[in-house]
Amino acid sequence: MTPDEALRRIAFLLEWRGASPYRVRAFHTAADAVRHLPPGTVDAAQAGQLHGVGPVTAEVIAQASAGAVPGYLARLQAEADPQARTGWDLAAGSTGDCHLHSDWSDGGSPLEDMADAARALGHRWAVLTDHSPRLTIAHGLSRERLESQLEAVAAVNSRRGSEFRLLTGIECDILEDGSLDQDEELLGRLDIVVASVHSKLRSEPGPMTARMVAAVRNPHVDVLGHCTGRIITGRGRPQSLFDAEAVFAACAQAGTAVEINCRPERRDPPDDLLVQAAAAGCRFAVDTDAHAPEQLHWQSTGYARAARIGLGADRLITSWPLERLLTSRTGRP
Repeated sequence: MTPDEALRRIAFLLEWRGASPYRVRAFHTAADAVRHLPPGTVDAAQAGQLHGVGPVTAEVIAQASAGAVPGYLARLQAEADPQARTGWDLAAGSTGDCHLHSDWSDGGSPLEDMADAARALGHRWAVLTDHSPRLTIAHGLSRERLESQLEAVAAVNSRRGSEFRLLTGIECDILEDGSLDQDEELLGRLDIVVASVHSKLRSEPGPMTARMVAAVRNPHVDVLGHCTGRIITGRGRPQSLFDAEAVFAACAQAGTAVEINCRPERRDPPDDLLVQAAAAGCRFAVDTDAHAPEQLHWQSTGYARAARIGLGADRLITSWPLERLLTSRTGRP
């Protein structure tokens, strides 16, 4: 076990137990700091000199680098229930992330940095899903800007090896009539399309249901993003009201994955709707909706939620090999 893996496991188990996000983040930060250390033993004093490493994480690094299971990790594993192990296995088996943003829209980092961060976490692929034109507050991409981004993504992939691929995509607004906020021909050229509602979130249940059902049945749509639109931190925002049975049935029939959004302020869908979507037979995409490289760590919270309701890797498209992901898009019912 490398120090990086030991620190990630501790972060996951702390999350599983409901620890403070700040405490969890400390272990992810330390894992980032040791990622490029050469193999070999590192003592705690040396580890403590790394940026973002404190006394506790330094001791974990020292023990793991010497080939031992760190005592902190051993205690957490001994106290964890069997589901926690299942959740960790799901998180460790993640192959990609279907929803991340760059500074082409409202993200804070270049797409190259987002790709590098995803690759460093062990992903084999990740989907760049900057916003569509209507979301002007987020600098949504016009057709012309999206076409330019496709060229930029191709250039990034050409400079990297075959171990990782940045996929083309978009987080496309679902308009009020259920249509999509981008040219249909251009949507057909993308690898993955995430469709999300960003406006009139307090519409009556009937129109909201019709809007969402029309979108998830669109053959260009692969993932239904943060389906309720809720915000659970700060001043918050109530979840949109819609006929969940009808929406999830349409997702299952169309092969459109329901997103398990891992942003701490979203964690969308709520637990009751997540269970309902699972019972409807839906596929899921465990996505970070990351707007910065360090936010890609959030994905483990979604896998923990998936494990708690008994979902396996086969129903999580973010656990699929790239070939299966892309083939399933063309072969969906």
